[in-house]
Amino acid sequence: MKKYILSSIIASAVLITSCGGDKTSVQEIAESGDIKAIRAKKKELSTLNHNLLADIEVLDEAIRKISGDRNLPLITTLSASEEQFMHFVELQGDIATKKNVLIYPEMSGVLYRVYVTEGQRVKKGQLLASIDDGGMSSQLIQLKTQLELAKTTFERQKRLWDQNVGTEIQFLQAKSNYESQEKAVEQLTSQLAKFKITAPFAGIIDDVIKDQGTVVAPSGPGSEVFRIINLSNMYVEVAVPENYISSINVGTEVEVYIPVLDKKLKSKVRQTGNFINPQNRSFTVEVPVQNADEQIKPNMTAVVKINDYSNEKSILIPQSIISENAEGKQYVFMAYEVDDKNIGLAKRQIVETGKTQGDIVEVTSGIKVGDQLINEGARNVKQGQKVKIING
Repeated sequence: MKKYILSSIIASAVLITSCGGDKTSVQEIAESGDIKAIRAKKKELSTLNHNLLADIEVLDEAIRKISGDRNLPLITTLSASEEQFMHFVELQGDIATKKNVLIYPEMSGVLYRVYVTEGQRVKKGQLLASIDDGGMSSQLIQLKTQLELAKTTFERQKRLWDQNVGTEIQFLQAKSNYESQEKAVEQLTSQLAKFKITAPFAGIIDDVIKDQGTVVAPSGPGSEVFRIINLSNMYVEVAVPENYISSINVGTEVEVYIPVLDKKLKSKVRQTGNFINPQNRSFTVEVPVQNADEQIKPNMTAVVKINDYSNEKSILIPQSIISENAEGKQYVFMAYEVDDKNIGLAKRQIVETGKTQGDIVEVTSGIKVGDQLINEGARNVKQGQKVKIING
């Protein structure tokens, strides 16, 4: 058979060469003006050329069968294995602190003295400023003097009463007078305490809003005296879409990134809201952040990645090797029946996928551990096609 093919090709080649080489006769026919002769010669040469090309194709097929993989598609594969998969939902939030408050006076009057400056650290209960009490301190001194007298009178009257000396009414009057003076001192002391402004918690005086000598009042616009901030207890407040309400709970792991500081932190959800905002269908989540160096400030923007799904044993594949057929089903190509020369067959496998993280997709069905998935070259193979694996 091979001898016949070879002989046929040689004969055809010789014939074409002789015809093609006889340039004078072809030229003469072309210049003769005889259209029938020209067409006849063209048909003859076309037939010879077609037969020669067909014979060459037969030889090419024989070469492919003998050499095996010379013209096979080259691919790489990856082996399906179980891995831990953690899916994160990425959202944006604002940094806040519950200890960022404006301090108002409790009483009206002239700001008698300011004891702190902006940027100063203060302790809880530390005196920040005092307001002119309008002479109430002097009244307190007088009341305390009267209290001492009432106390002495009561103690003496009690000793006499214990000795059955004096009347009961004298003892009761002394006791009543002493208790009345004691309550008056307590009330005035409590009243005077309102003329002093103290720190509600330890923190930093961020702003001294009113100057010494300014008239202040406990209410009304612009009545703030100080702003105090504590930067040690910061958190990110995030609005999370309601469809994540069952997958995000207290203790859920979170990655926090603060772009302006180029700072990444790991944390956990501290609190989840129980109210769905009807305007954007979201609930609020609080994520605490450590701020030992106090670089993080209130109202900074933070990007948070909240772990809404985890699976310790997932089969993960690159999204780039997944295709979709006309029915909308997803599929990948697998290499099977691989021989010792790394030559195998391509097989189309329908798969079902879960969540996606970046370019990685979780496969929920269709692939098992150990399957050889076609990676590079996956878009260029067909069902049942022979392929050459060139891993490494």
